[in-house]
Amino acid sequence: MSSEQSAPTAAIAPLALRTEQLPLEPSGFYVAQVIDERKDQKAVAYLLPATDKPAQPVDLQGGGAVALRRFIQQGVKRNGALRPVTVRVRECRVTETPVSGTNWLIDGKVAVHLAFEWQRNGKTIPLTSYQGGARYRRTTKQLNIIEPTLRQSLTDALGNFNNWIGQAARYDEKLATGLRITAIDHSDNADADTLFYTPNRPLTYSDFRAQPRTDGGRYGGAVFPSFSYQGSAKLEGGKVHVTVTTKVFVVRSSSWLAPSNHDAYTLNHEQRHFDLVKLVAERFKHKLSPDSMHLDNFNARMQFQYLQSWWEMNRLQEQYDGETGGGVNTAAQERWNQRIDAELRAFKVKQ
Repeated sequence: MSSEQSAPTAAIAPLALRTEQLPLEPSGFYVAQVIDERKDQKAVAYLLPATDKPAQPVDLQGGGAVALRRFIQQGVKRNGALRPVTVRVRECRVTETPVSGTNWLIDGKVAVHLAFEWQRNGKTIPLTSYQGGARYRRTTKQLNIIEPTLRQSLTDALGNFNNWIGQAARYDEKLATGLRITAIDHSDNADADTLFYTPNRPLTYSDFRAQPRTDGGRYGGAVFPSFSYQGSAKLEGGKVHVTVTTKVFVVRSSSWLAPSNHDAYTLNHEQRHFDLVKLVAERFKHKLSPDSMHLDNFNARMQFQYLQSWWEMNRLQEQYDGETGGGVNTAAQERWNQRIDAELRAFKVKQ
């Protein structure tokens, strides 16, 4: 070799990413798996052996995917009772450029992008992501600064997620681990035209305020009870607490009694229409259990159950009027009276 020929550039050895227990106490999660989604999986780093030499691809010792998985999974304490989180490594890359005006200084840049998600009831719930990194300056011989800088950048990413999940678990339903449902009845009768169902306040003659539509025909009166619900949800103790308020009601201005039917028998017949809707509402509430709904679809499930109950309500009202002949068939009316009272007692609506 002549004196004018330069010696071949030595290859830079793979970076040994040190695995260690990270200085963080997991806030409600453990790392279930790590998925390498880097676009460039040839190498983690592109390092300059000298300021006048091209960058060399340098991977982590043992392979980038394996080393990153080991660092993340072993670095975070594992508690299987917490949320199983998947970490997606979108980017983990070190690049270098020579410092202008020198032949011995090199600037380095670390870029880290991690995305976090977890599995709940078989569904993937995206959580958050982190993009960050670090910069360093080294001499051409100072290769030992690279691995600690990369390690600290990964540690910062995991620490950032740990802080995020610790705070978000108090308000973000995406992190809820369970569902609790409380059903209550609306019984405030302050509205002048709407009468809400209460066991100790049956229908009275004064509740029928509409103009009678018939006098002496088949039907001596009409009442049009219905029910609705309102739901509200908030996160309490890591669980979504859903409060469902049911409203069973009649509108007085739509209810009427013929003058010739102002009697206890007709009033009872109309009250039983009201009672039937109350029973449907009670069955609706019993369908709203955590076992029948999931965190990811409880609103849609409640709406579905409500529609089912609505159809049941209409069917029962038609069946009741059909079998009793609008109250004319006294024997059938008595059977319905007994059936309705028994069901009201079963739901503890009536003693």
